Amino acid sequence: MTEFGDPSVLVAGEAPDPEPGEGQVVVDVEAVNVVFIETQIRAGRSPLPLPLPEPPYVPGSGIGGVITEVGPDVDPGLLDRRVIAQTNGMGGYAERAVVAAAQVIPIPAVLSAADAVALLTDGATALAISRVASVKPDEWVLVEAAAGGLGGLLVQLALNVGAKVIGAVGGDAKLSAVRNAGAQAVNYAEPDWTERVRMLTGGEPIDVVFDGVGGEIGTAAAALVETGGRFVPTGAASGAYTDAAALTARGVTVLGLQQVMEKGLNLHELATTALEEAAAGRLRPVIGQTFPLERAADAHAAMEARKTIGKTLLMV
Repeated sequence: MTEFGDPSVLVAGEAPDPEPGEGQVVVDVEAVNVVFIETQIRAGRSPLPLPLPEPPYVPGSGIGGVITEVGPDVDPGLLDRRVIAQTNGMGGYAERAVVAAAQVIPIPAVLSAADAVALLTDGATALAISRVASVKPDEWVLVEAAAGGLGGLLVQLALNVGAKVIGAVGGDAKLSAVRNAGAQAVNYAEPDWTERVRMLTGGEPIDVVFDGVGGEIGTAAAALVETGGRFVPTGAASGAYTDAAALTARGVTVLGLQQVMEKGLNLHELATTALEEAAAGRLRPVIGQTFPLERAADAHAAMEARKTIGKTLLMV
């Protein structure tokens, strides 16, 4: 990434082969995780309370592939293992990447590297959020951005415990993805979408909202939750988080990263669990589109245009 700006600032280039240091391994990358927040950071804005990185740099926080080199103090038995791993926050959009040996997670034999990478961040996050929200059988659950990588997994997890799930998406083309998963679906691009939700619930309030959009959509979804309900911010695709103070003032419990931390949930362990659940057939990553590594700019453009369904990956 040469500078902050539109997707064109993502330019393919050459770099020296990485070398593993102490506690590190080199992975020959097969698939790269692309997350929406990377598009926001690339544009020079971030919903996170952290400083922006200084360009030029190589983005990419999650990869999958085969370990081809190990550091001087790392078990050589790791060589040739198929793994997924988080990077240090950047360096993933590459043919080869250095990661901490302690961060690698073996890929089950029945899963492809692409399937495993699709669960690296979203699978762990979905499991953490679902556990914090404690969705119960027969509860009404509304999932925003339900056709996305994270949203699609949250729909599956809520259905798995017997909840009644409505997926909200931004466009008619995405409705079938939610319905194919077994949930009901509404299009929040329509002005009366919350009335449609009320019709589907028969006038009953929503018990849990997973808010992946924020802004006006998040605020409208918040109005569907009554005292005693739970509201879980999972992202801010709109660029702004929903006002939590207003929800708390009327007796709605807001659950977020702080509650994940308080529960002591380990995202590395949760990612491992997500792979195990997928290998057992209980969790299914939905990969909607892939792009060659050198077309990372096109992947970002598609995500920003809201043209993607499910998970977006770069393939090497």
